[in-house]
Amino acid sequence: MSSVISSIALDAADPARLAQFWTGALGYRILETNDADVISLVRADGGAGPDIDIIPVPEDKTVKNRLHLDLRASEGSTQQEEVERLLALGAVLADVGQGPDVSWVVLADPEGNEFCMLSATAEEAARG
Repeated sequence: MSSVISSIALDAADPARLAQFWTGALGYRILETNDADVISLVRADGGAGPDIDIIPVPEDKTVKNRLHLDLRASEGSTQQEEVERLLALGAVLADVGQGPDVSWVVLADPEGNEFCMLSATAEEAARG
């Protein structure tokens, strides 16, 4: 027996802006916004994957995340092309002490949540 990830929760001072970023970054869509202004995102193609719930909070992020997402480029794009696309969507390069010789690129979303773009594409990782 094991658990599965149902959803990833992200706190946000500006939930609408964060929803705009992650829908563009991941190809998700907004499923709903509930009475507490929580914005729920799901994969736009209906495929499997964790939902993302963006929860409004009054304060800004102040320290490095203890949990972060690792992303891979897909559909024939390279790591550099994806980094450039994510920067255009509002991500920024981030330094979490990774050093210059790592194969991944650390970015932060518009709320400062760090995530990594790995060097191997999804197709390369699937081939092992």
